[in-house]
Amino acid sequence: MSNLTVEHLSPDRMRAAFPLIREALPTLDLAGWLRFAKQTAAARRAGRAGIVAARRTSRPYPCGLFCYRVDRDVVQGRVSIAEHFVAVDLLEPAAVLAVLVAELDRLGSTLGCAAVRSLVHGTAADVAGGLAKAGHTAAGTLLFKPLMGANAA
Repeated sequence: MSNLTVEHLSPDRMRAAFPLIREALPTLDLAGWLRFAKQTAAARRAGRAGIVAARRTSRPYPCGLFCYRVDRDVVQGRVSIAEHFVAVDLLEPAAVLAVLVAELDRLGSTLGCAAVRSLVHGTAADVAGGLAKAGHTAAGTLLFKPLMGANAA
């Protein structure tokens, strides 16, 4: 895993990360991704949200990422909420996921969070398995219902 680097996604790499995020969100278009990524990068400056990307040290393009935000929980206090995990690597996708999960835990501590809450969408069993290996456990069930006529933010 030493040939992997983890860093916040910088504005100049947002377009390069688009094919990667499409693995997690296939219906997302480039304009929607750039709008979300720019808003998230602005929130990062305030310590409220961000996008973390992993890349091979020898390559400029990301091979993994997750999005996070900090929220307040009535029981836990500050919690880091992470979602949209993507780890795409021909040889070692588990290694990419492992460095992302390690960064998620480190980041939560750095941000003063009491806990990390990870949302695994759809059938991403490999992501859930990687999080479980790092000590994350099921804490409930997340249900989702899209609202007809609601505008995406």
